[in-house]
Amino acid sequence: MYTVTRYEASISVEDYLEGYVDIPTFLKACQACPNYGQVWSCPPYDFDVLEYWRQYQTLRLLAAKIEFNKEMTAKTYTREEISSIINAVLPKEKQKLSEELFALERQHPGSISLSAGSCSLCKNGCAKKSGLPCRYPKTMRYSIEALGGNVGLTIEKLMGLKLEWMEEGRLPGHFVLVSGLLQKE
Repeated sequence: MYTVTRYEASISVEDYLEGYVDIPTFLKACQACPNYGQVWSCPPYDFDVLEYWRQYQTLRLLAAKIEFNKEMTAKTYTREEISSIINAVLPKEKQKLSEELFALERQHPGSISLSAGSCSLCKNGCAKKSGLPCRYPKTMRYSIEALGGNVGLTIEKLMGLKLEWMEEGRLPGHFVLVSGLLQKE
């Protein structure tokens, strides 16, 4: 059905902020998303995003390139079929990345991981929608994009990859899940 290839890169947070972070542009993109203001891991935040980045010295990037076989990419699918495939693959691979990142957090005290995409811990919807605090504050993580990072540029320049987009009724050749570990050292 698919294969997964892993990629890693490291960059100083200072260099990442200079070359890959554009908070106003990505905040505007986030405002168009239904998660904006509705999910604790998504903007707007009650903290300064630049100060959040600047607590750390190094960003270790981890990516999973998920490639579908030619038989799958040659087919035309209904929206329901594409949704079913995506829901069978992406959460599983995102969970593997998350588990690896939590292990890295334990190995590097003071570090914090960045999720591949928005938080999906609450199966019945985020508590923020009800005005309640996060149910999982110890495991909720922000994504690179939610903190103003340009993931497309990141994987292109630092990993030699390109994002692919879906066309109506077709799977892309691959998806790329991008996560990271912010480290104090």
